[in-house]
Amino acid sequence: MSTPPVAPDRAPDATPLLPAPADRWCGRAELRADLPRAAWLALGLAVAGVPAGLLWWAIAPRADFRITEDGPAVIGTPSVEVQMAGDGIFVLVLAGVGVLAGLVAWAVRRARGVTILAGLAVGTLLTGLVAWGVGTLLGRGPSEAELAEVGAVVTTPLGLDSVAALAVAPFVALLVYLLGVILNAEDGLGRTEPGPVPPPAPPPEVPASLPPAAP
Repeated sequence: MSTPPVAPDRAPDATPLLPAPADRWCGRAELRADLPRAAWLALGLAVAGVPAGLLWWAIAPRADFRITEDGPAVIGTPSVEVQMAGDGIFVLVLAGVGVLAGLVAWAVRRARGVTILAGLAVGTLLTGLVAWGVGTLLGRGPSEAELAEVGAVVTTPLGLDSVAALAVAPFVALLVYLLGVILNAEDGLGRTEPGPVPPPAPPPEVPASLPPAAP
């Protein structure tokens, strides 16, 4: 009579090979931790649109006209590309803001990552929108009363013909930030504050040893 096989004391470990808990990237927790800094960055860049709009309004070329009985008469010899020059000045101002914004965002070592990149894109877009609003508000055209007053001097309004210029600041800012990413050889982008570490996984349950079978 053959002896029946005896059950092993413990089942073979069928747990798949997984990375250690400390080696896993807790992406959602890291993104949530960086969200306040990204929000403050976007808010600060939106406020930066005010001085950017003031600068655009101050240096953008415009033409002056004197109201006569026969209608507006141009003063001096303004360039026929005045409006295009206004768009060009707006692009240069936003490009400068984009460079500074990209450097500032990269300097926030504790929040380098996807969240701060999204805040940078949103913030620089708000910079352009605010600058556009401030510039056009201060550089609005003459009123009907001013156009009807003979002898009055009026100035052409400040406007933006190409709305695509609003993409200049986000493009330049993201380019500067991504250059920092390329030049940084570390996988963690040189973050000075490590991301949250997930709690260790519980050990696998080991089944109790089975009693030997009766002969």
